Amino acid sequence: MFDRVWLNAHLATMNDGGLGLIEDGAVAARGGQIAWVGPRAALPGPAAETIDCHGAWILPGLIDCHTHLVFGGDRADEFERRLAGEDYAAILAAGGGILSTVRATRAASESALIATAMPRLNALLAEGVTTVEIKSGYGLEQEAELRQLRAARRLGAARPVSVVTTLLAAHAVPPEYKGRSADYAKLVAEEILPAARHLADAVDVFHDPLAFNDAETRLVLDAARRLRLPVKLHGDQHGDVGSAALGASYGALSVDHLEHANAAGLAAMGRAGTTAVLLPGATYFLREATKPGIAAMREAGVRMALSTDLNPGSSPARSLLLMLNLGCTLFRLTVAEALRGVTVNAAAALGLGDRGRLAPGLRCDLALFRIARPAELCYWIGGNPCIGRVLEGIAHA
Repeated sequence: MFDRVWLNAHLATMNDGGLGLIEDGAVAARGGQIAWVGPRAALPGPAAETIDCHGAWILPGLIDCHTHLVFGGDRADEFERRLAGEDYAAILAAGGGILSTVRATRAASESALIATAMPRLNALLAEGVTTVEIKSGYGLEQEAELRQLRAARRLGAARPVSVVTTLLAAHAVPPEYKGRSADYAKLVAEEILPAARHLADAVDVFHDPLAFNDAETRLVLDAARRLRLPVKLHGDQHGDVGSAALGASYGALSVDHLEHANAAGLAAMGRAGTTAVLLPGATYFLREATKPGIAAMREAGVRMALSTDLNPGSSPARSLLLMLNLGCTLFRLTVAEALRGVTVNAAAALGLGDRGRLAPGLRCDLALFRIARPAELCYWIGGNPCIGRVLEGIAHA
């Protein structure tokens, strides 16, 4: 007997390389896993509980695979000042930009970080998100970085969601290391990373003309490899510095941004199985003209994930559904590419093979939507058709 069955529903299973649509389908769970999925007429047995979905669509629980959800303060004042014509260089000179977030994060207690992050997390959950990645990267010193990771773990314990933590201590050079990026990278590799190994599920580095160079990035990635932690990169965002190829050479789970990545690097990612995480919120908010090479990614067979990049400076986006629309309108993703980008490919970007599709043996993480067809999730701007979430076979509001 099944623990629970959802029926009178339509399914987008994400199987067979597409949406894997099943009309008038059913999903059965046992022990927190999907035990059966298919047409309702073929449902093989009874369940202790049956849920009538009244024609809703069921997708795998959505996955936001790149967020900076835990941070202190915000940068709304800078947004206002820039719109009023103030030069960004002047804002930076006055102590603004990422370092203002660093100061606010360092000053915030763990409880304060949780309190300010909770509404942001709740907004994602309300749209059907069941797994979220949360990076550090606004502490830029050992204790503040660990505090961010602890806050992220506590958020996952406080709310019905699976939280994946990523150490991004190599996000920027802190003010006390100005002009000494190599020394700071050495600190991350030799001290911060080992201290964070039991709080972090992966390690990320910002490899970019505005951040860390090849040697500094390799120093951190090599340290992560010695500690057997998976690696990721923020890369090729502000220029082509070979992040795509570098990430592929390390077998990175993902390289994220990639606005300036070259075709050879993308081809290397395709061969390595490294996922490209696309972040249209940053493209929109920063009004960037250069966009990722989607055609080259398709040609190279690169998996494409889609995420909010939720952060205070370049993508203050609390809606993964909005990213579906932006991914389609700004990057010209197809509906199938976009929806796979927040399910099965987002799972791959986090190294999670146990979710992202509706298939027997996988986690029973579901998102239910009151829509007529899956394309509506990419079509509508605003509004939220999510009517329910299921985490490991248990329904949650």
